Amino acid sequence: VGGGTVGHHHSSTGNKSYTMKAAILIQRWYRRYVARIEMRRRYTWSIFQSIEYAGEQDQLQLSNFFSFLLDHYTQVKNTGKDLFSLLFTPTNGHAEDTDKNIVLEYEKIKVPESYTGPRLNFPLTVADTNTLLQAFKQQHQLHARYVLQLLHETKKIMKQKPNIIHLSTSCSKEITICGDLHGKLDDLMLIFYKNGLPSTEKIYLFNGDLVDRGENSMEILIILFAFLLVHPAVLHLNRGNHEDYIMNLRYGFTKEVMQKYKLHSTEILELVQDVFSWLPLATIIDNKVLIVHGGIAETTDLNLLNSLERDKIISSNSIKIIEKKKQKLEKKKGGISSWETIIMPWFKQLKKKIKLSLFNLKMYTFACNSNNQGFPCKGCLSSCHFSIIKLKMILHIHNGEYVTVGLCVTVTKMDIIATCRNCHSFTVRCTKICYGFWRKVVDVLWSDPKGQFGCTPNNFRGGGCYFGPDVTAKFLRKYNLKLLIRSHECKQDGYEFCHNDKVITIFSASNYYEEGSNRGAYIKLGPDLVPHFVQYQVSKSTRRPTLRQRQRVNIAEHAALRSLKEKLYTCSACLLSQYPTLQSDETLPLPGRISVNEWASAIESVLTMDLPWRTMRSRLVRLSPDGKVEYLSCFEDLWLEKPVFEKVQLSLMETLCRYRTDLEVIFNVIDKDHSGLISIEEFHQTWKLFSSHFHINIDDAVINDLARSIDSNNDGSIDFNEFLEAFRVVHK
Repeated sequence: VGGGTVGHHHSSTGNKSYTMKAAILIQRWYRRYVARIEMRRRYTWSIFQSIEYAGEQDQLQLSNFFSFLLDHYTQVKNTGKDLFSLLFTPTNGHAEDTDKNIVLEYEKIKVPESYTGPRLNFPLTVADTNTLLQAFKQQHQLHARYVLQLLHETKKIMKQKPNIIHLSTSCSKEITICGDLHGKLDDLMLIFYKNGLPSTEKIYLFNGDLVDRGENSMEILIILFAFLLVHPAVLHLNRGNHEDYIMNLRYGFTKEVMQKYKLHSTEILELVQDVFSWLPLATIIDNKVLIVHGGIAETTDLNLLNSLERDKIISSNSIKIIEKKKQKLEKKKGGISSWETIIMPWFKQLKKKIKLSLFNLKMYTFACNSNNQGFPCKGCLSSCHFSIIKLKMILHIHNGEYVTVGLCVTVTKMDIIATCRNCHSFTVRCTKICYGFWRKVVDVLWSDPKGQFGCTPNNFRGGGCYFGPDVTAKFLRKYNLKLLIRSHECKQDGYEFCHNDKVITIFSASNYYEEGSNRGAYIKLGPDLVPHFVQYQVSKSTRRPTLRQRQRVNIAEHAALRSLKEKLYTCSACLLSQYPTLQSDETLPLPGRISVNEWASAIESVLTMDLPWRTMRSRLVRLSPDGKVEYLSCFEDLWLEKPVFEKVQLSLMETLCRYRTDLEVIFNVIDKDHSGLISIEEFHQTWKLFSSHFHINIDDAVINDLARSIDSNNDGSIDFNEFLEAFRVVHK
């Protein structure tokens, strides 16, 4: 019996040992599994962000191209309008009678009896907002007549708001702060469902980037503007970098409006542009929490930001074009030599004395009341100096006489009325947005926080800056603030702390890159100013079970790699030229083989995207048994969506694929009436300038042949949307 007991003891000990070993093995396997999932999640995220930021860099290059166009392409469609007016000036402009014209236009539009969508009665009530919510849930569309009136009324309210809004938690239980929505209506509906509709007890602040990328940007604007009209004190909006005419051309909002409101799209887009230009730039809660869309720079000045004329900044991409326009006007008036010899020395002294270091001198215009020179006479400006006494300025003329000068400075508008012996009086007037102040707006709309100290240009995005924790700390001390809340960056959990928890990023568009890629979130801020986060994730079907982490990573990774392969395809010629062992005959069936390092180095040099190429190699290309990369295998499952025109050369085909989005923006700019058609001459001239600016070597005869082949009915017009569709990269 005793021996049996001992044997049983040994057996029990052995089983425990095996169980422990098995548990350790399972633990090790699970840790490796989690580590691999995390690695895939991180590089998937890096791919999405790199492609997104690469697109924003392309947008900056496109802005440079618009500047280039000003020197070469002065008139469009024989309308007499120059490109500057076409790009940045609405048809109705900013004149005071614009609102009256719009009223007359939308009152002429009849809503037919057959219309089954929502009908609005102005002034709006809560019943109207509920009607809109229900209608959009059922995918109904609001009639253009109501859209135009809604935008018109919204603009009137926006014009009354300051650049920086001040809110107080004492007026309600809490304030809800939402980040980027980017046209994702389901996220907005979910926020209202979870948190409640805007009311006196539910104050909302939406921190910009309401539009672009998603499919329902217009519906989001309509809902938010409707609540704004019903409750002006409980719903507030900050401007984002996508509340921008040029960004909308590239990222989808313009196309959405054109497709949904074909007949009245031009009027709607112009009025939306006006509303966007009047959106406030920042919000401060309880004098302690600052909310801006992007961030700050070391030179950000809230007092200055609060006093500029924000409606002058139609696009944050436009400053170089504005500068070019000013120079062209000066040359046209023949005032350059006069400016340099007379005005510039005088104004430099004025600028130095009254400390207007942020102003760009050439943004000023001079008017003389007694002569037609356009500037004060030379005699009264020689050897002059200035001094400031409160709100008056003393001007010392060369003959020793003192003349009192009235001074009015409102950052972007300055009038200096001076008395002169020869001219009797002259006026110095600035009515254009100046470069220094444009930069201040770009900083708050485009900047991102970083871990390193200092403030450096945000070259990755192409706009704004990277600001470090030292910049944040100094800024908060200067204005006696506790917290900076911003948006502008997609975060996997919907929010993120940085800079010693003094900066919060909030992002409200879930599934931003792909379903399952990220959660959305919003902040609830009470009187204690302690942020409380609510996370969510919209599912395409309420019946669909919640995705596990591995499933979410698989879906997101697949989508990211598809996008990355498409980008590689558009740069295939450049990549192939980098590979050292490329065979001279590209039609040979056997692909070349190179080392992993050679392949990764070539991609890094061409795409300039900081990605773990070596880690991702097995996901992008086929590897040979000896570990070499079969570099052509990356393009095997890609092709163009439609048969390409027979006369298109390989080099031109790749160029059109690569610059397809840029060309679409340019053609849409030229196509002011949104007809989808441009003339062959416009197509040819634009392409010549585009290829010249980007140093693309394409023979003119090839472009001529291409343009003629597109004009199938010989009417002299090109359907550029159909043309560009022929160069969309898709997967087999």
